[in-house]
Amino acid sequence: MNNIRYVYFLGIGGIGMSALARWFLVNGYEVAGYDRTSTALTDALQQEGMAIHFEEDVEQIPARFRENREETLVIYTPAVPKTHREYLYLTEHGFTLQKRSQVLGFLAGRMTTVAIAGTHGKTTTSSMVAHILKDSGTNCAAFLGGITQNYGTNFLLNEPTDDLSKVICVVEADEFDRSFLTLFPQVAIVTSTDADHLDIYGDHNAVLDSFRAFVSQIKPDGTLFMRRGLALADRTPATVYDYSLDEGAYHSQNLRIENACFVFDIVYPEGVIENVALQMPGFHNVENAVAATAAALQVGVAPEAIRQALGNYKGVKRRFEYILKSKNVIFIDDYAHHPAEVFAFLSSLKALYPERKVTAIFQPHLFSRTRDFADEFAKSLSLADRVILLDIYPARELPIEGVSADLIFKSIVSENKVQCTKAELPDLLRNDPPELVATIGAGDIDQMIPVLRHLFETNQ
Repeated sequence: MNNIRYVYFLGIGGIGMSALARWFLVNGYEVAGYDRTSTALTDALQQEGMAIHFEEDVEQIPARFRENREETLVIYTPAVPKTHREYLYLTEHGFTLQKRSQVLGFLAGRMTTVAIAGTHGKTTTSSMVAHILKDSGTNCAAFLGGITQNYGTNFLLNEPTDDLSKVICVVEADEFDRSFLTLFPQVAIVTSTDADHLDIYGDHNAVLDSFRAFVSQIKPDGTLFMRRGLALADRTPATVYDYSLDEGAYHSQNLRIENACFVFDIVYPEGVIENVALQMPGFHNVENAVAATAAALQVGVAPEAIRQALGNYKGVKRRFEYILKSKNVIFIDDYAHHPAEVFAFLSSLKALYPERKVTAIFQPHLFSRTRDFADEFAKSLSLADRVILLDIYPARELPIEGVSADLIFKSIVSENKVQCTKAELPDLLRNDPPELVATIGAGDIDQMIPVLRHLFETNQ
C-alpha cells in the first residue's frame, strides 16, 4: 500500500464498493472507476472528485492510471464478468487486482473490527452500531451496505490517530461470494443464517458452512452475539451470547407501539436500558437494536448513550423508509428481497396500522432466488390485502427457462392480486388508489418512488 497512488474500481457504483472508494479518496489517493449504469450514488461520487465512466472502454481509464501500473491498485467486484474488456486489459497488462472483500479485510485488520453478518438484518444492524458509536463520541470508521439517514452516506471516517488499533471499525460482513471470510473480527454479530444466494452456494448446508467458517475467525479473546437458535456456538473460539426479540442474554421487554413508534426496554446481563424509542419501526428492527446494543456495550459505550443514540437513529435508505405520510395515504419503501424479510416487514406494517388495508408492490430479485423460494415468497406476500407483482429483476443473471414471476403469483392467496409492469403501475394505482402502500424489493423498483410519490401527492 505504501507504493499505491491510484485506485481504480471495476463496479464502483455498488454500495460496498462506493464505501471503499470513499475511504481511499479521503485518505489522499486518486480514485476512478467504471460502472454499468449511472445512478444517484455514482453522481455523488463524481461530485466528490472521482472520475467515473459507464462504457467498457480501456481508453476511458485515466492515462496516469494506465501508465503507472506499479502505483495503481485495481479493486473489482465479483459481479464484473471475466469477459469484461477492462478486466481483461488490466489482468493481461500485469496490474494488481484485488476483490473488494480482500481490501476491506486488510483495512479492517488494522483496526478493532466489529463485523455484522447475516442473510438479512446486517445493513440495519451495522448502521445502528456505527451510529451508536459515532453519536457517543467513539472514534470509529464504518463500511456499510446502505445509505444512512443520519449521515447521508454508507461510509464513516474515523478521526486521525497514530494508533489505528484503537479505532473501532464497523463492517457489514457480506456472505455473498464468501466475502466475509477475509475478516477476523474482535466482536461479531450473526443475525440469521437462512438459505440464500443458492446460485453461489448450491444448498443451505453450504451457506451454514460459510457462516461456521466466519465465526471460527473471530479472535479467541473476542465475542460473538448470535441470534437465539443459531447453531454456531461450537464453531468459534470466542465467548458467545445469544439474543432475540424476547429471549436470550440480550432481549427486549415491555414492547409497545406509541404513535407508530416502537418503545421498549433492552435487557442485558448487567441491567436494563429502559424506554428506548425507535423511530425506525418493525419488530425485526427492535431485535436488530438489541444486537447493536450488545455490541456497543461490549466496546465500552455507556447504556444511557446507547438509549440516546437509538432514540435519534433515523434508519437506512430503503429500510422501512417513509416516503409519504398523509391522511389519505401512507407510502413506505423497503429493500426486502428474501421471504423472511418480506414476512417481517409486512407483519410489522400490519401491526403499526391495523386499521388500514396494505397494498404490497413486490419486484422479485434474481431468477434463481425466485425459483428457489417461490412458495415462501407467495406465503409472505399473502399477508398483504392487495398484492401487485412486477417482473423479475435479473441483476447479474441470465433468464432461466420456466422461471418467471408467475411461480410466485399462482400461490398468493390474497383475494386482490395482479401482475403488471413498472410502466403500467402508475395507471393501476391511479384508478384504484391505496391507503397504505409499500414498494418492496432489491432491484430497480426504487426508480418508481418519485413517480408514485408525485401520483399520490396530486391525488390528495
